[in-house]
Formats: sequence, structure tokens, C-alpha cells
Amino acid sequence: MGNPGSRTDRPLRIVMPGGSGQVGRMLASFFQQRGHHVAVLTRGPYSAPWQTVYWDGVHLGPWVETLEGADVCIHLSGRSVNCRYTPRNRRELYESRIGTTLLLHRAFAALTIPPRLWMNASTATIYRHAPWGTGLDREMDEATGEIGGNEFISRRRRAPEKWNWTIDLVKAWESAFFSTPTPLTRKIALRTSLVFSPVPGGVFSVLSNLVRFGLGGTQGNGRQYVSWIHESDFARAIEFLIAREDIDGPVNLAAPNPLPNREFMADLREAWEMPNGLPAPAALLAVGMFFLRTEPELVLKSRRVVPGRLLDAGFDFDFPNWPSAAADLVRQWREKDD
Repeated sequence: MGNPGSRTDRPLRIVMPGGSGQVGRMLASFFQQRGHHVAVLTRGPYSAPWQTVYWDGVHLGPWVETLEGADVCIHLSGRSVNCRYTPRNRRELYESRIGTTLLLHRAFAALTIPPRLWMNASTATIYRHAPWGTGLDREMDEATGEIGGNEFISRRRRAPEKWNWTIDLVKAWESAFFSTPTPLTRKIALRTSLVFSPVPGGVFSVLSNLVRFGLGGTQGNGRQYVSWIHESDFARAIEFLIAREDIDGPVNLAAPNPLPNREFMADLREAWEMPNGLPAPAALLAVGMFFLRTEPELVLKSRRVVPGRLLDAGFDFDFPNWPSAAADLVRQWREKDD
């Protein structure tokens, strides 16, 4: 499937600060294959078919020259949230997002010809908890979605402090991004849901391993919504937004059909041809996540995020529904194993 006007008519120069992670490598490959010049700013240069440039994410340096006259900056820096929210990790989560965003503002101010578009990573977890069947449930788009914070996770129980801290972090991230006017540069905050790719180490790999070992049952009470997007649609949506010069501000990058965890895991089991999976109640998840050195919020928070602006602009998803996306991801995984 395609989208009218979603392809650019000339090669672009795309700079990706912090683009050495899973999503960054996928995007770099996507644009490189389409004939664009990609430069990834990274703390640890690595071997790749695209250009890599050293930056430390803290100080201005020769890397700033890479941005001069570029068409697009896609900023993806950020320490993984797959960790315990200890004071040290909270500091690193903050600095790797807000600190690098403010650093890019300084870099843009030093440029004669700044990029025409700056996309900054954000996350769909900025919206409030919206579990199925609780009265708190509703879709969250960019226009009517409720930003989270001090929310309830049931009719009587407030969200844990760590959930509120995460929301505050994302608010500060977007605030830093939009804090300084950039009259020559269009800005888009990418409120991204879980990006599913058939590669080791990603969220698809983790959940698939649970399913394949018979542990892929319902997580928590199963009513929490899972917002997701297939890697193909994620990359195509970025390409679409580059071409659509009339779109700026926050944009949700999520498939249009989030679904409760119970159904989500059942569809993933079906894709792997695993009829059964042991459930993981919330109390058991909390213990398991402690030993895995991560937070249960990553699984238990309900995210019912929909891509209102993309749909209104005419973006056509190749994988709008999870069963077909899961089947495609499993197929790709198996082909790589063969």
C-alpha cells in the first residue's frame, strides 16, 4: 500500500542523533535503501553502510557541522526505560532525553542553514492510564487525549508514584523540545508506541520468547491496552511526515487498533502456533520485574493510543490490526532462522 505524497522527489540528507539503537538502525536502513544520505550521531561509532559521527550528547563539537544544511534531524537519544527507576537511573533517563534535546537547541542556534524539519522522540506513555471495562477507558488521540499524571489505575486506586514520575519525564522532554522557537525549522514530537521488529533484543523478541516457552499468557488482569506499531508502518509514517510540510507539533505513531493485553497475547500465541501460555498476575509480575531489573509499569500501564493526525492526513497503514502484524513478524523471524 502507499500514501499519495509520502515520498520525497529528491535524495535527502538525514541526520539522526542517538540513532544507534534498534529503531535508529531500522530507520537508517530504510532511508539508506531509498537513496537518501544518512548520518547517525553516536557515542560509539560502529560499522554500518551509512555515515556515523561521534558525539558525546553533552558538548557541542565537530558533529554540529553535520547538521548544517541538512534536510531532516531525527533525534532518538534516550536511555532505555527497561530498568529500575533508581535515583541514578532516573538522572540518566532525564539527562539522556532533556539534556540532549537542549544541546540540539544550542547546536541549531549556531547553524547558518538549520534542518528544515526536526523530529524529536517522545512516547505515547504521556497519555493517562485507560484500561478496558473500568469506566476510565477511551481512545487517546492528539486532539482529545488526556495527558497523564496523578491518575487512577482503577476507580479507587491511584497510580504508583513511579508512573507519575514517568509522565513528568515525558512532559519535561516535550517542553524542552518546544521551549525555543525555531522559525526556520518545523518541529514534530514523535509520541511513539511500542515498535515491533523481528530482531533479537526488542520487545517482539522478549514477548515471543515468553510465548515459545509456554509463558505467554495474560499479563496482570489483561485489561490494560497495548498500543503498538509494526516497524514497516513506523518507518513509512516518518517518511510520510517528512513529505507533509503542513504537519507539526505532537503526532502519535501507533497502529489504529490497540487491544487489551489478554487479546494481544492470545493473537501472538496464535501466530507462533502456541495454544496455551501461563498467565502472570500483577503480584508475580512485580517479583519477576524486580529480578529482571525493570519496572512492571512497562507491562501493566494501559495505553489506548490512536494515530488521529496520521489518519486525518490520509496515511494508509499496511498493518492496522495486530493479528496480521504478528503473523508477518513471526514469518520474518522464521525466515531469518532458516
